[in-house]
Amino acid sequence: MGVAFNPHYSSPTPQSDFDAIWDTGASASVISKNVVQKCSLVPTGMVTVHTASGPDVSNTYLVSIGLPNGVGIASVRVTEGILKGADVLIGMDIIAMGDLAITNFDGKTVFSYRTPSMGKIDFVEEINRISQARMSKTGRNDPCPCGSGKKYKKCHGR
Repeated sequence: MGVAFNPHYSSPTPQSDFDAIWDTGASASVISKNVVQKCSLVPTGMVTVHTASGPDVSNTYLVSIGLPNGVGIASVRVTEGILKGADVLIGMDIIAMGDLAITNFDGKTVFSYRTPSMGKIDFVEEINRISQARMSKTGRNDPCPCGSGKKYKKCHGR
């Protein structure tokens, strides 16, 4: 997933594209030295970070992040760190602002994110509704209990 950075949110500076990874195990977002250099970022502070290698002190920066789907997050405090395979790590500070879903239907993986959160996604509830409908003998031409709006025979009744 690529991200675009605008290091100075209030001024119209060009954006730079970088490869990113999403990490639900990271509490905060991280950028590489490459991002710092390419965007000519100036540190806004320092913070002690706790990594697998132990505690360390790193620079922090204030950036704006634009995602490929048009979602933008302004004025995010990120920490400089060493990343492998990407220049940006999106942590829970950003993930928790919205809805994150990763699905794999018919062998096609789809990753989606939106902010602000617009609704609850609960696959367990959906499975329970469908299972209950199967036990209550949902008719083939009845609306599917999953809420898709399709007939049961065209949705989960296959």
